[in-house]
This record gives sequence, C-alpha cells and structure tokens, in this order.
Amino acid sequence: MFSYVEERARANPQIQLLLSLSSFSFSVLADEDRTYVTVKNSQLQLSKAPPIEKTNFSLIASRDAWAAFLSDEPGPGFQTLSTMRRRQHMTVEGDVGLFFQQMLLLEMLFSRLDAGAQEPKPAGVGLESVTGHYLRLDIQGVPHRVYFEEAGSGPPLLCLHTAGSDGRQFRHILNDPEITSRHRVIAFDLPWHGKSSPPVGFQNEVYELTTDSYVAVIMAFVKAMKLDKPIVMGCSIGGRVVLHLALRHSKNFRAAIGLQSALYAEDISLGPTPPDRALHRPDIHGGMLSGASMAGMIAPQSPASERWETMWHYMQSGPGIFHGDVQYYFKDGDLRNGLAEPLRDSPCPIYLLSGEYDPSATPEMGKEVADLIGAAHFEVMRGMGHFPMSENPDLFREYLIPILDKIRDDNLNL
Repeated sequence: MFSYVEERARANPQIQLLLSLSSFSFSVLADEDRTYVTVKNSQLQLSKAPPIEKTNFSLIASRDAWAAFLSDEPGPGFQTLSTMRRRQHMTVEGDVGLFFQQMLLLEMLFSRLDAGAQEPKPAGVGLESVTGHYLRLDIQGVPHRVYFEEAGSGPPLLCLHTAGSDGRQFRHILNDPEITSRHRVIAFDLPWHGKSSPPVGFQNEVYELTTDSYVAVIMAFVKAMKLDKPIVMGCSIGGRVVLHLALRHSKNFRAAIGLQSALYAEDISLGPTPPDRALHRPDIHGGMLSGASMAGMIAPQSPASERWETMWHYMQSGPGIFHGDVQYYFKDGDLRNGLAEPLRDSPCPIYLLSGEYDPSATPEMGKEVADLIGAAHFEVMRGMGHFPMSENPDLFREYLIPILDKIRDDNLNL
C-alpha cells in the first residue's frame, strides 16, 4: 500500500537530507495489516517483519481511511497525515513527541504534497508594480517599524495575513491588474512578523497576540496611512479580527471580507493531545512543524508550487510567533456566547468566504457566522483550503472579484 514511500526517499534530495539526520522506527497499521518503516544510516526501509530496533510510534487508521488518503483527490479531512489525525481518521500511538519532530519528513514521504492543479505559468522577467515601504508609528505607546507593500489605485483594500505568516500571502492580489486597476491594495506584516521587526526590548517578553493588541495595530496603521474607509480583508486570524473591527470600528470601514471566518477555533490544530507548547519548544523545530501542519490546511487541488510557498512562509516564522498568534485565535478572540450578535446591525457589511477543505474554520462554522450576523454574502469555495489567496490564487480570484463588484454595486461610494 505504501511502496511509493521508498521511491520518494530515493528521489528527493530534501528527504535524503532529513533521513541523514534521523534514526527511528514506526509502523503503519491498516486494520490488521501492519507495515514497519525504519530510518537508519540515511536509509529508509519498509518491511512486514518487525525491526530489531524499538518501534517508536504507530500510525493507525482503517483500510478505508488509508484508501481515502491515497486516492487521487482525497476528500476533506484526508489530504495529509496531520489532517487525518486532527479529524480523528488516524491515531498516533507511542512517542507522539517524536511524531511531531518528524512530521515534515513524514508528510513529504506519505502525503501528496506535490500533486494538485496545473502549475501556473512563470511570470517572466521584469519589475513588478508592487512597492514596499517601512512605516514608523506608535502602537499602544510603543514605537514600531512596520513593513507594508502596495499596488494600484482607487478605494483601498487592506489585506490581513494569517497567524504565523506575513503579507507575502497576498502577492498575487498585489499583482492582479484587474484588482489593482480599481483598488489600492495594501498588505502589511504584523509586528514580529515578516519584515516588521519586534519592538526594542522584545527579548525580555513572550509574544502573545490579543484582541486589543490586534485591533490596535490595525487601527494605528489605518490612521498613520490616512486610509479613508478602506475595505478590510483578512484570513484566519485576519478573518476573525475583521469581525472585531466591525464590532468596534464599523464606521471606519466600507466593508469587511472574512476569509475562513469563524466565531471560534478549537485548540486541536495539531490534533488531540500534542506535546505541550509543541510550536515553541527546543526539542521540536517550530518552523518545520508549522510548515508541515499547514500542509494539511491546504486543498489537494492546489498547485504544488503555491502549496510549498505557503508552507515556506510558515517555516520562516520567528520562534514562538505562531504559538503567540493562535492564543488570539483559540482563546482571546472567541466570539461565542452572543458577542457577535451586534454585527447583525453593523453599518459595515460583511462578506464571508469559506474553503471547502479547511479543518480549522470549516464551511459549517463559516455559515454559522453568516446566519448569526446576517452577512451580506456567504459562499463555500470549492477545492480550496485555509489559505485561498496564496494556495490557489487563480481559483480564489474567481470568488473575490465578484465580491469586490458586489461591494461597489451596493452603493458604497466606490
């Protein structure tokens, strides 16, 4: 069933490098059929016989679940090992910490990370119209130097990136002439993210994003840039904070577009019972784990190049930053228990788009928000995961441009 794993190990230099740095053994169980995998001396071997070495952990799923995982187009919840575990189609027994240490290697060996839609055509040679700048501003009384990129002209479209990543996620929108001919598109890196360095003295604190600090950053940026009622579009934590912005500062925005918006998120991004602070501990490479776990948030139909670029942004996140962001996502930014109900009367219309393959803010959770607040628009993006603007930008624009048209046509002075 998993014979392709050995060929991948031989063919991929990145996998060979990871194998050379590792030594462990595990088994894959499909009902009663068990396969043993041993990594030792830069080699990977599959066998039906138990190895001499101790088996460190086991990946356990039904034969039907493995068949769904191995299909040409896996359904939601079956696209990677980490998603299988998160949705409880697969369990890991034994040394779960070692499983997390080796997650990127395991996903590269077993999951279809290089499958997907046809690769986009190369952009060619030449300068892009996107320009980057640094903006000095105070946020809650603390001096910051925030990096942003922009392109186009017209009513501003302010783009908010996901947890643990940065504004590069919006590079395709910044380079889309149909959008930039009508909008001034702006994407900034949150402090501590991308090219926005932490403030002076960051070494003496532990980063943690809160609702108040997140909203304060955005409003300080809007004020410093003198943006006149921008459209705000955010994804993931950005999709949550656009709801907070509409609650607290609705008159400052023409409209809000929530990508992967939900009232809350369950703290199972790494599946049940992960090691404590798995994303920020010395025995696990936080960047590699972040990238590997985000692979499972991407639809299998997305082009491999865009999938890997999205993962790469996560691999570059500063130590503890992703962990600090999701504290807002899982805890402080929770909008249940009636907190979002005032949005039904908000003067800021809210448009929601949810990816079919997102295991974190599922389409059902997106519809829950839409029904609760009477959203101006709700739609499920088929063949899309948690990162629509970066994982499959060509498909995403088919959903986004009609929303921008609708905002313009809804008498919003555009």
